[in-house]
Amino acid sequence: MGDVGLQSFRFIHTGDIHLDSPLKGLSGQQGAAAERIRSATRVALDNLVGQAIEEQVDFMVIAGDLYDGDWRDYQTGLFFVKQMGRLAQAGIPVFLLYGNHDAESQITRRLSLPANVSVFSARKPETFRVQHLGVALHGQSFRQRDVTDNLVTAYPAPTAGCFNIGVLHTGLGGMQGHANYAPCAIGDLINRGYDYWALAHVHQAAVLNERPHVVFCGNLQGRHIRESGPKGATLVVVEDGQVEAITPLHVDCVRWIHLPVPVGSCNASADAIDLVRVAIEEAVAREAQGRLLACRIELTGQTKLHGELLASADRLLAEARAAALGLGEDTAWIERIVIATRSPDTAASRKDALGDLQRMIESAGGDGELQARLASELGDLVRKLPHDIRAESDDAALKAAIDADIAGVITHAGAYLSARLAAEKV
Repeated sequence: MGDVGLQSFRFIHTGDIHLDSPLKGLSGQQGAAAERIRSATRVALDNLVGQAIEEQVDFMVIAGDLYDGDWRDYQTGLFFVKQMGRLAQAGIPVFLLYGNHDAESQITRRLSLPANVSVFSARKPETFRVQHLGVALHGQSFRQRDVTDNLVTAYPAPTAGCFNIGVLHTGLGGMQGHANYAPCAIGDLINRGYDYWALAHVHQAAVLNERPHVVFCGNLQGRHIRESGPKGATLVVVEDGQVEAITPLHVDCVRWIHLPVPVGSCNASADAIDLVRVAIEEAVAREAQGRLLACRIELTGQTKLHGELLASADRLLAEARAAALGLGEDTAWIERIVIATRSPDTAASRKDALGDLQRMIESAGGDGELQARLASELGDLVRKLPHDIRAESDDAALKAAIDADIAGVITHAGAYLSARLAAEKV
């Protein structure tokens, strides 16, 4: 590390903004909440720029994936230019690196950026200096989406007498299941001799090392249920040439949350609806902090209502959305309701092929998203059956399939059910 003297300054480290990314779960959804979610990435960037100006930071670093891919039109680029213009008026320079989503090969439209924005080259590592602060920033943008080389090995040696910042978009060995673009080891970063590594690509904020600091800023705005919890950027305070503090700046305007609701004690579906309503109210009070709370509700537990809940999933979703609207149109929004309950006579206790299949899926690692999808498929199929078949069928195999606590069983049995129903001319 260089002899950085007594420099003191503050900067914002951000990345994974994914501006104008299409958010999932909004197909066919209307209303103020859905529109707010659709515009969330823009609002989050607007909030971040406002924070930068309010905090009077000395500069901003964007470590890749500013864009989600090629622009549908120039409005995406114009919005970014407008935000950079606000920073230019405040005298705040920006150092921009492109990652896998906005690599040179991915973006066909370009606009000239304000003079306060410096873009790292994709040809080779490039160094920018903030002379009056004694700061040197080193980075390389992605030329194409699939960068498989370790870019760090070509980054320059630290600039003597400066606080050195490395800017890199990297999977760092495939953390948290992210694609391992620009792969490297944390030792490569630590041994480079820089004072701070501003990383992006992994969407969960994390400080991986101190002295030198190796930091993922996380993504600016959660876009779906797998990006739940507070989101934003990182404010870095440097005192006397050393990182003094790292503070999260939560600028998200929509916050995603997974809400498990145990319904094992319920005697009627109305009881389950009451529990859902309470869960939404408590989550808003606890988690929203003035933001729109986007919820995925998962009904859990062993209950005799299992079949009834599956058959009435559409009504349960409508009731949950009504409960959310009752708190105010911009307070909570229900993305989905998942029926993940179990029948007391679960298929896992069976000694036949149905039981084998159930046990096999239950041992697949507890993948909540997979279980949610299976439960959803089960509910869709059961709701397609005529009511009298669901309620009064004397066919033991059919009733077992309907009641089985696994969507995969029903999916594989779909052809059999169709043929059986046709034979009975239902």
